[in-house]
Amino acid sequence: MGFHMLDLVPVILIALVVIGPKALQSLSRTVGKGLGQAKDMKDQVLSELPIEEFTKVTRQIPMSPQQAIQMLLTPSEKEKEPEATEK
Repeated sequence: MGFHMLDLVPVILIALVVIGPKALQSLSRTVGKGLGQAKDMKDQVLSELPIEEFTKVTRQIPMSPQQAIQMLLTPSEKEKEPEATEK
């Protein structure tokens, strides 16, 4: 089940009959401007995100069950450091 472009045809025809061509044109222009502003805001937020920190975190996420098991069975570097300082 998905949304197809042909599904918009009846919706647009009903809107054209109910609202009228001039109001529909004005409404669609307003919606287009709003979507453009939303895209600009999304791009601005994404440009301000610290991508380097996200890449560091995502490298620690296992991509397969085998990697997850290996990460659980092998001690992490943080656990190894206190042992070295105690000796």
